[in-house]
Amino acid sequence: MKQTESKWYATWFDTPYYHILYKNRDNEEAQNFMRQLTDYLNLKPKSHILDVACGRGRHAIYLNKIGYQVTGIDLSQNSIDYAKNFETDGLYFERHDMCQPMGKTYDAVFNLFTSFGYFEKDNYNINAIKAMKANMKPKAYGVIDFLNVHHTLKHLKSHDTKTVDDIEFKIHKWVEDGYIFKRIQFEAEGQKFDFTERLKCIDLALFKSYFEAAGLQIKQVFGNYNLEDFHPETSERLILIFQQ
Repeated sequence: MKQTESKWYATWFDTPYYHILYKNRDNEEAQNFMRQLTDYLNLKPKSHILDVACGRGRHAIYLNKIGYQVTGIDLSQNSIDYAKNFETDGLYFERHDMCQPMGKTYDAVFNLFTSFGYFEKDNYNINAIKAMKANMKPKAYGVIDFLNVHHTLKHLKSHDTKTVDDIEFKIHKWVEDGYIFKRIQFEAEGQKFDFTERLKCIDLALFKSYFEAAGLQIKQVFGNYNLEDFHPETSERLILIFQQ
């Protein structure tokens, strides 16, 4: 099965194989990041957080466990169906396009773990940020946790093979026309699969232009999940804290 070129994320993210490939993510690191981030933002208990492009909800579920109300949204129906198994009185999940406002506002709006930059055109990225703005209360904080393009390109591994749950994933990465491409080929249940992820190379300068277009101000920039200073050449992450 080979995906169509348009909206690749709508097909690949909705397959069980996406979650198999990425199943061994570091939950301890993610939880530590959430504790440090909510402390830094001084979010009060019961504050309502919107988790944009939440996937299966690993950040949202933990945020709820440490005392926050959380709504998680994602385009993948399969991911939302899975996340709904963990819903509580203060934890909700729904399928929603991140480029469209929710119609209500929140105390904080998070977009975590490189869940941005999938779109082909800049105006879609700007619309996603505008939607985050529309979802924010007047004094709310927004957060985008993206990779640091400069560091990623410097350490890009062009070919790799990973075996997870007896599935051998052959991975090829390359850079073309301002995008990082990641082709993933594998065979499962007697069928061959071929998916390609595409991520726009958005550096800090380009993000600043997006925020200016959306009428938002970047308040702080961090370079890792311990909220240490951002250094363009060495930081692994680009974590943006912003307000209206």
